[in-house]
Amino acid sequence: MRRDKVDHRDHIEFAGSYRPTVGVEWEFALVDADTRDLSNEAADVIAEFGENPHVHKELLRNTIEVVTGICRNTGEAVEDLRGTLRSVQQAVRSRNMELFCAGTHPFATWDSQQLTDAPRYAELIKRTQWWGRQMLIWGVHVHVGVSSSHKVMPIISALLNQYPHLLALSASSPWWAGEDTGYASNRSMMFQQLPTAGLPFQFQTWGEFEGFVADQKKTGIIDHINEVRWDIRPSPHLGTIEVRIFDGVSNVRELAALVALTHCLIVDLDRRLDSGEDLPTMPPWHVQENKWRAARYGLDAEIILDAASNERLVTDDLDDVLTRLQPVARSLDCVDELAGVADIPRVGASYQRQRRVAEEHDGDLRAVVDALVAELDE
Repeated sequence: MRRDKVDHRDHIEFAGSYRPTVGVEWEFALVDADTRDLSNEAADVIAEFGENPHVHKELLRNTIEVVTGICRNTGEAVEDLRGTLRSVQQAVRSRNMELFCAGTHPFATWDSQQLTDAPRYAELIKRTQWWGRQMLIWGVHVHVGVSSSHKVMPIISALLNQYPHLLALSASSPWWAGEDTGYASNRSMMFQQLPTAGLPFQFQTWGEFEGFVADQKKTGIIDHINEVRWDIRPSPHLGTIEVRIFDGVSNVRELAALVALTHCLIVDLDRRLDSGEDLPTMPPWHVQENKWRAARYGLDAEIILDAASNERLVTDDLDDVLTRLQPVARSLDCVDELAGVADIPRVGASYQRQRRVAEEHDGDLRAVVDALVAELDE
């Protein structure tokens, strides 16, 4: 791989957002309408839309990503997604397929999937080999606008305290190639195997991040900043913090709730910085353990709360988080969407619902795909 000589003083320009905008990237798999297995026909669907900023290709030819524009709040982002989604569903169904979203497909296997024809994807697989070819996973990414680069790393480091809440709520990948893994989110465990993926380093200044990127480029680990695939990362050209924690989300209702929660959490931390507050952080070993607990146990995870090693059930702590964020939600006009977060533990997270469906159908995982496809129309 090419190794550039990079000046460690090189500045990474952060575009900045004068208001706390929100944007969403929602990854969908294509499934055959009859077999419910994955279909590698994304290129034909994407070609129908041409150069459309709201419909993107991804690593594998079974995947289509639906993307919003720059939105003021969750409600606007959801309406943006709905409009694109209707058009994509129509194009997909005309080809005898359906859109499907979860962190993983219940029974599909990686070795029958085709790679999208693009140099950057070919280079990724050339480098990562077996692990790269295993990335049969889907997620949701949420961007929130931040005004200045000096706020980005403190917000990311503090947001890691809520990492287990976000992962447990979205966990939707209990299956891998037809087997129940015992995890609520097997996707999060798979994705962190890629180089530069996983938890972010807990930098406190933008300069530290610039030095990290320079080191990565000089040693040939990355060629472009987008190859830093952290679960939460800066997106300098957009002026946002991008939260990539979520497993794939199967319905609009839960998506709206998770987008609102993310928007509120980041804006809350931003405002606390403005008021002169030092944001709370935890040691990296606690953050790492919390990720594993949320991936393994989902909403039943006992999480570590602080540097003092206090622990609490994630759903109990979530209640307090939602109460604290109420004023922020009012200011962002997403009170109703944020209230939807509390519905997820009441009805069961996706990984729990999927297991119930499988049990009710004597282990038939096609019924799980049926249920997930149906949720998108609710």
